[in-house]
Amino acid sequence: MPYAHEQWKGNTGGTPWMQRTLVRWFRHTPLVVPYFCMGWMVPFYMFRNRGGCRASYRYFRHRLGRRPWQALSDVYAQHFRFGQVIVDRFAMFAGQTFQFEFEGKELLDQLEQGEPGLMLLSSHVGNYELSGYSMRPRQKWLYALVFQGETETVMEQRRRMFEATHVRMVPVSDDMSHVYTLSTQLAEGNIVSMPADRVFGSPRSVECDFLGARARFPLGPFALAVQREVPALALFVMKESVRRYRIVVRPVEADALLPRRQRMEQMAQHFADEMGQILHRYPHQWFNFYEFWQ
Repeated sequence: MPYAHEQWKGNTGGTPWMQRTLVRWFRHTPLVVPYFCMGWMVPFYMFRNRGGCRASYRYFRHRLGRRPWQALSDVYAQHFRFGQVIVDRFAMFAGQTFQFEFEGKELLDQLEQGEPGLMLLSSHVGNYELSGYSMRPRQKWLYALVFQGETETVMEQRRRMFEATHVRMVPVSDDMSHVYTLSTQLAEGNIVSMPADRVFGSPRSVECDFLGARARFPLGPFALAVQREVPALALFVMKESVRRYRIVVRPVEADALLPRRQRMEQMAQHFADEMGQILHRYPHQWFNFYEFWQ
């Protein structure tokens, strides 16, 4: 049965005062303390976010084939893991550190040192944001597309974290000028990072097979890569333990002999396939809490 598709419009919850308090608290608090507190708070959040919980249940039940009671347990585990990811972000704002293990770092290093620009395709899976605070591009600048509806506290912390790196934020703009900025940076040989799993109200999308059903993916990131003729990589940052993450880098390719539109569609399908493989490894780190499938 097809599900109604709706746009996810979330941002980091809490008032600016609460978020600043979290940053100060995490400077002196072990991570296990907020994790423990969060375990008791998750059911209340789930009750308030019943629409998101229904979408999550269908993800586990129909896309991953879980049994009904197992799917209910998975929904709790998914929300708990999401809470950990948010806590880790504020903990890093506070100066706490995490360990990162790489899969595919050689490919990333090789492409970063090459002459053409490079497209990094992110998703709302795992904790992609932490990679921007821990990875230091050496040869190129990295321009990351960000949602400008975030709170000022989060944006201030991001700017502070990026000051010592070669990372610059490009907010999404209503007049679509961010597309020109990103295209220019690719042409100049820099790195561009864009989410490739959510359709941000644009009619330019492509349907892909994803976890056994059809889903819409934005065409924009793949169109930029094809138009600028730059390589593209999918990058996933997956939480494995309290302080350890695994960064997984995978090439996203298409047949160079195909027409442009078909190359874009083939890249989108390749990205969807890579994301599906990651979710089979880390099923609780899918953080699109809305009806993603058609």
